[in-house]
Amino acid sequence: MLTEKEIIKIANDYVTSLEDEVGETLIAPEELMIKKPYGIYFIYHSKIYYETKNSIYKLLGSAPFLVENKTGKIIEFGTAHNLEFYIKEYESGRYPR
Repeated sequence: MLTEKEIIKIANDYVTSLEDEVGETLIAPEELMIKKPYGIYFIYHSKIYYETKNSIYKLLGSAPFLVENKTGKIIEFGTAHNLEFYIKEYESGRYPR
């Protein structure tokens, strides 16, 4: 079982790996994490949007993701629904398909 610190590192490494594709510095703020017994859900934003809250810098298509604490596996979710929908789908065993 991974520690919270190890899970956060996996999440931050994942978000950093997306920066070249997105063309922005990205962050997954710890205050937006949702902790569950099986892992932690993360939401990421461009750093400039998070710091300024100016919607001109808001990313489109930045899907939330889960890092499972048993394996460190990253589960990416979609953007069609809110995060609560994906949490319920994951917890019911319907996601990922």
